[in-house]
Amino acid sequence: MTGETDDTRLIEVATRLSVAPAGDFVALRTAAAAEASDKDLAAAIKKLSKPVLAAWVVNLLASDDADALTSAAELADEFREAVDAGDARALADLTRRRRSILRDLVDRAVRRAGERGVEVGGTIRTAVEQTLDAALRDPDAAAAVASARLLRPIEATGMDAPDLSDAVSGPFDVASARPEPTDDLAERRAAREAARAAAEARRHAESLERDLDRIEDRWQAAQERASSLEDRLVELDRERARLEDDAERARAEVEDLAEQRRRARTAATKARSAADRAAD
Repeated sequence: MTGETDDTRLIEVATRLSVAPAGDFVALRTAAAAEASDKDLAAAIKKLSKPVLAAWVVNLLASDDADALTSAAELADEFREAVDAGDARALADLTRRRRSILRDLVDRAVRRAGERGVEVGGTIRTAVEQTLDAALRDPDAAAAVASARLLRPIEATGMDAPDLSDAVSGPFDVASARPEPTDDLAERRAAREAARAAAEARRHAESLERDLDRIEDRWQAAQERASSLEDRLVELDRERARLEDDAERARAEVEDLAEQRRRARTAATKARSAADRAAD
């Protein structure tokens, strides 16, 4: 099967079959394949799988009450942005909102199944809740749920993207499946982006100001040390001058005393000689 038209037709058939009663699935798929415009499309229709019960319940909600999932798509976007930004306060608020919205969506989905005569037991309800919770956490999961063509439950936990392999019946491209944001959502996104950018700029400025304060403190300390050393050099220069004067006086004294010593020695020698002669 080739061509965008055939893809569109296959998606249309997959959408119808994904909400069909389980007992009618095979007959409806066979009839759709027989009505196909070409062999490739017919072959592709025959390969479409029947959704498990939990996925079928979610498909009913997405098909019958698409507006109910608008909040899921918006919340998923906000949740992912808060996770990416590491915004703990926003995550706490979104988690509270998610719980309230999730309870409402699960109740609606179960009610849709009951209107079709299908009772949803505890295990299936848990799988429905898990899938809708994923849609509230992750934009890709929200797009998959909104397609109303789920084949199996999906799960989104932590930071990892949900596994959507073989989760949607027929062609599925996450980027094109995401709904266009409403003006209100786009405005909120723009406001969040602006707030995040302002917060980041503020954090950057505060970091630089702290760096400046540290440099200012170091500069002040270095300036004070340089001034102290300069004062010390001046004092040392004065001390050196005094020492040079003292040394000069000491050298003069040495020379004077040396002359006195020479004279004294000469005089003493003469006196000794005179004394020796007088004794003879």
